[in-house]
Amino acid sequence: MSLKAEIAPQLPFLRRYARAVTGSQTLGDQAVREVLEGLLAMPATFTTDAPPRLELYRVFHRLWRGMRSRNGHDGLISSFPLYTREALLLTTIEEFSEAEAAVILDSTVTDVSAEIEQARAAIGAGLRSNVMIIEDEAIIALDIKSIVESLGHKVAGIARTRTEAAVLAARTNPELILADISLADGSSGIDAVKDILGTANVPVIFITAFPERLLTGERPEPTYLITKPFSPATVAATIDQSLLFHREAADAAPA
Repeated sequence: MSLKAEIAPQLPFLRRYARAVTGSQTLGDQAVREVLEGLLAMPATFTTDAPPRLELYRVFHRLWRGMRSRNGHDGLISSFPLYTREALLLTTIEEFSEAEAAVILDSTVTDVSAEIEQARAAIGAGLRSNVMIIEDEAIIALDIKSIVESLGHKVAGIARTRTEAAVLAARTNPELILADISLADGSSGIDAVKDILGTANVPVIFITAFPERLLTGERPEPTYLITKPFSPATVAATIDQSLLFHREAADAAPA
């Protein structure tokens, strides 16, 4: 099998990961492009000794040099090492085992485990927020609500349609939105989010059984995306990460 055929199915998920690590769609996609260019120039970098997905992420971390830290102002990210975020995201959002994350990061299982615990402790207390859920399936909505509340956040409400979402957002001013893409009346969660973002600046996490509808590479894609069925750990880590970057960006913006 050719190198292109091996890595092509994994690229949407690598873009998702890179965006989450950098907190930016632009920076994340740039990082992936840089790595692909390096990989095409040095194809021997990619070995067949490991599963293609694991090897692609390992090569990404070996070749990517676009951002090693964030400095220049006070904030959560400035005191939170990039390596710590990588360990957390690899084992939650990307669902690698700690042993696999250690291979990807050229580290040890002990160090990866320690970084994950450090990450959870560092980002937990300071991110309490008002969270809005857009989800038409009652059981899933209540499951997400339970996860959100277990993290100490407040749930502003649950919307089942695009219209309900617009009304709820205007009434509650959410600080974070968790949204499905297929809603009860046939409307789109993507459109609902666009409506809200027209007047508000809040991070958005899409939770969907159809990630391929969003990860096409043909249009702007979400920075944060969770695939159904999801684990509570994945939702928790993504919520922390999205709020972390959003608060940092707000702190860095000119007054």
